[in-house]
Amino acid sequence: MNNNEEHFLGVDVGGTHLKIGLVNRRGEIVSFDKEDTTPYRDDPRGFNACFIEGVGKYLRKYPQVNKVGIGLPGLISKDRTTTLEIPAIPALNGFNLKQGLLDAYPEKKFYLENDAAAAALGEFRYGKGNPSPNFLFITMGTGIGSAMIMDGKVFKGSRGNAMEMGHMLSRGNEALERIIGRDGILRIMDRMIRAYPDLAGKELIGQELGTHLLVDTAKNGNQVSIMVFEEVARVLGEAIVSAIRILDVTEVYFGGGISAGLEFMMPALDKTVRQFLTKYYVEDLKLIKASLENNAGTLGAAALCFIED
Repeated sequence: MNNNEEHFLGVDVGGTHLKIGLVNRRGEIVSFDKEDTTPYRDDPRGFNACFIEGVGKYLRKYPQVNKVGIGLPGLISKDRTTTLEIPAIPALNGFNLKQGLLDAYPEKKFYLENDAAAAALGEFRYGKGNPSPNFLFITMGTGIGSAMIMDGKVFKGSRGNAMEMGHMLSRGNEALERIIGRDGILRIMDRMIRAYPDLAGKELIGQELGTHLLVDTAKNGNQVSIMVFEEVARVLGEAIVSAIRILDVTEVYFGGGISAGLEFMMPALDKTVRQFLTKYYVEDLKLIKASLENNAGTLGAAALCFIED
């Protein structure tokens, strides 16, 4: 490692872990750590104090770092100082996290952002596909996250938390996230297995259902798994139609764990989008798999450190 080269910390905050990457300006993860935050919840000092101390552990490990980007799974104040609603970590709700970090480490700079928005910035800064300065980013994992990069910056909306596509109402007036988030996909999978046991076969019947199983069996040609992805694609495609009508965007990137099965979704996704949009919207529309894959959260958090550039 070149100690004279500028490095940043990218901290991807999950419900039970922190993923911490030491990242250089080229988007290379020089060193990677994973921190279990489960003990933070039971500590008498409280989660927030433990979190701040945990960040300090890595600032001491990497003393050359002056800027830290943090991606958080929830709503953040427009000035990006206070965590408003973090469902996976309720202790953070209403906490001025940035000030807490600055009080502890006044010589450092900290940048907070929603995790999906951070991943979108990471794709813009480090992505291999050379994204334009305007694109919609959708991440599919435990839930559905989304962000809009507009003129090279995160579109925040009037109060700071625009583009929560996962909470758009979809079929039966249910939130999109409930229908095709991880749990929703597994419900579709279970229903399809029971409806088509002959097609499901031993690969799926009696197995513990999970998204890795879904992707692996689809790659093996299992027809039920492919049908699951097709149904997910149709639901997602309908939501994308609405988003494109509102945003007039020509590039849509897909990230998150479920995007590993994007090849099985793409035909139905593309068909649905083109069925409900006019030529104006689809003639130059691109639906693209994001390139950062498992590193999106960490690199996206690190990309926040370039906000002042």
